[in-house]
Amino acid sequence: MFLRQTRSRGTAALATAAVAGLLLAGCSGGGGSAPTPAANPYASAEGMDAATELVGEYPREETLFTSGTQWGPPSSWNPIPGAGHATGARGLLYEPLFQFDPITLELTPWLAEGGEWTGDDTYELTLREGLTWQDGETLDAEDVVFTAELGKVDAVPYSNIWTWLDKVEATGDTTVEFTFSDPRYQEWDNWLYSTMVLPEHLMSDWSDEDLLANPNEEPVGSGAFKFSAVGQDRMVWERNDDWWAKSELGLEMPMKYIVDVVNTSNEVALGLMLSGSLDLSNNFLPGVNTLVDSGQVSTYYEGEPYMLAAASANLIPNQTRAPMDDVDFRQALARSIDVDKIVANAYGGLVSKAHPSGLVPAFEQYYDQDVAAEHGFTFDADEAASILADAGYEDTDGDGFVETPDGEQIDLKLIVPAGWTDWMEAARVIAEDASAAGIKVTADFPDAGAVDDARATGDFDLLINGNAGISNTPWTYYNYAFYQPIQEQMLAGNFGRYEDKEAWELVQDLSRTETGTPEFDSTLSEVQEKFMTDLPAIPLWYNGAWAQYNESQWTNWPKEGREDAYFPVMWNNYVQMGGLNALLALEPAG
Repeated sequence: MFLRQTRSRGTAALATAAVAGLLLAGCSGGGGSAPTPAANPYASAEGMDAATELVGEYPREETLFTSGTQWGPPSSWNPIPGAGHATGARGLLYEPLFQFDPITLELTPWLAEGGEWTGDDTYELTLREGLTWQDGETLDAEDVVFTAELGKVDAVPYSNIWTWLDKVEATGDTTVEFTFSDPRYQEWDNWLYSTMVLPEHLMSDWSDEDLLANPNEEPVGSGAFKFSAVGQDRMVWERNDDWWAKSELGLEMPMKYIVDVVNTSNEVALGLMLSGSLDLSNNFLPGVNTLVDSGQVSTYYEGEPYMLAAASANLIPNQTRAPMDDVDFRQALARSIDVDKIVANAYGGLVSKAHPSGLVPAFEQYYDQDVAAEHGFTFDADEAASILADAGYEDTDGDGFVETPDGEQIDLKLIVPAGWTDWMEAARVIAEDASAAGIKVTADFPDAGAVDDARATGDFDLLINGNAGISNTPWTYYNYAFYQPIQEQMLAGNFGRYEDKEAWELVQDLSRTETGTPEFDSTLSEVQEKFMTDLPAIPLWYNGAWAQYNESQWTNWPKEGREDAYFPVMWNNYVQMGGLNALLALEPAG
């Protein structure tokens, strides 16, 4: 829908963008706290009737029905935490300076007209003319300065930028200059497309506590949609007909409403999709391969793997608790899990096993196979048992499960959200495999909000997480895995609270280097070795960018081979990574 551009550092053209970045707050949900959802109104036959009634409340030819992220009634429109907010708050309502295309691996100016490095430690950003907030106020350089300086509050997920950003100042109504004490080119490019610009005139009086806790119930953004209505079963966005991009870029959304439907079960989502009550499902839908083959739904690929790859799914061991704080235990646990069984049983072949580096297939060129051969892990129950025995873990009471070297019982709980049927099945496999190797693990399925809370606060033994999604640099994943400092609430990654100064310094060195240089490659190899040796997270499989379309009402969905085949995902941080452009390209059926 608009021109893609790239740049080399040091070029003079402002209408170009940086080409390395990260979703600092996590690309498919940041892990912030969320409320406990109420009972799902669709989780029954009566609920399916309720879904039909919901569809009837809005003009069908003007309404897009989506689902896949909202697992409980929407109760926050605060984009700062990165998670726990209504689907669309980031991307539809609030907008970033740049967008990132995960297919072309390019950044494109959005609120920004462009930006360039004017020196080794200075970056100048130029905003577009004509930017406005939805209340009619001008969006200008002071809003960008305000947004950046919010990072000086430790609780803000991108607070880490102020360990290497020295100052930011508006040099004009539409120009901002950033001065760095320690330029980190990849990490900076990440910030440009993962951070939502916020209205100073509305949020400047928020307290530090408000920055995470304020639900922002009367949100005013700059985006293509504005808040319309909310209910126990929905979040409704209405087209912003005064959107700045309409006059400045000639863009207009084809639908008047987007209704994001709350559901807590993948099976329910499947029923809604097949009935035509949903146009886009970003859930995992069981048996989707047969549905595509029979023409009932469509996906990005017509055949395997059907979906684009989105992120690595990782088993996260809480290293503030024994025995997860023991690297030998983590290595044994990793080898006890038969991921091929998960791929076959939970997914029917729709996903593939992750590389031990944790990097998604888009970065296959960066896999250090020598490091993987020496330090990586594969399923080997005998080796897992051997590692445990050598480290002093023994079954002293004959119950079939080992105790710690100090003789303490091991009884671990692995949590994933209720209703996430693929992850629930995977958790059962992991628990069975670990138990077979002598490690007592029980799968448990609290609601999604409770899992968010546990992940953020560290109140868990084991959980599965896939927040580190596709980006245009491998640094994304390792920033997620090693993220420092450890805080009371971890929102940006390192949910297992792994602490190692050497590892974190390596990740920061990686951020300071430019992709394609020998220094980048050598540092990346060191980071991979540290990751595989210490296992702060255990890579399992590659999550698909789950996206199923019912084309009875809306057509022109992203598909392989199309020039406008954008990432069709509405997850947190993905709207500005293709989701918005996918919406812009849609056309009414018939």
